[in-house]
Amino acid sequence: MSKTITITIDGHPIETRSGEKILWVALENDIYIPHLCAIKEEGRPNSSCRLCFVEIEGLSNPVTACSKGAEDGLVVKTRTERVDRLVKTAFELILSDHNLKCRECPANRNCVLQKIAKERGLKLRRQRFAPLNRTFEIDESPAEFAFDRSRCVLCGQCVWADRVEAKVGAIGFTNRGINRVVSTFNDLSLAESICTECTLCVDVCPVGALYYKKGQES
Repeated sequence: MSKTITITIDGHPIETRSGEKILWVALENDIYIPHLCAIKEEGRPNSSCRLCFVEIEGLSNPVTACSKGAEDGLVVKTRTERVDRLVKTAFELILSDHNLKCRECPANRNCVLQKIAKERGLKLRRQRFAPLNRTFEIDESPAEFAFDRSRCVLCGQCVWADRVEAKVGAIGFTNRGINRVVSTFNDLSLAESICTECTLCVDVCPVGALYYKKGQES
């Protein structure tokens, strides 16, 4: 059983369990750290979104809060010049491959990207990075929901829900680099795949990529 320790986050002493990831310690104590891909139950976080950087006294470089375990006496800062710069860059990279027509998005006003922008004073528009301009067709084949890849942020939340919670395995990541997408086997439509349409993936999507059709909200 993990022992109880004390760490300090943004000047607040907090009791937690040794090894608990700093991201969850902060969030459970009302200290917001941006994140998209983190899943508490996941044994080895992939840290792919690069949004949850923090600085720790004694370490030369910022670390991702989703992967760093708590140790007694750690002093953590969620807002520093280096952290803010890294988070801004990661956020802008995500926006370079994201459909930014927010008013038309089913997740408008209930979107994690909008929350991050508000919390960190970031702009929901492209600045330094040119758009990838990839074109996707919306998969509306399921009865209750649809999948718009142009809004997908590759967080992996839907893949986790499908494979670990639903135990189906209908979707997963395919390709690499800028061509990486969430897809079914052989890129079939969801209705043609082994998807059971349980909608767990829709419920965990932090943006408007997976969404309920009108009149089908859970």
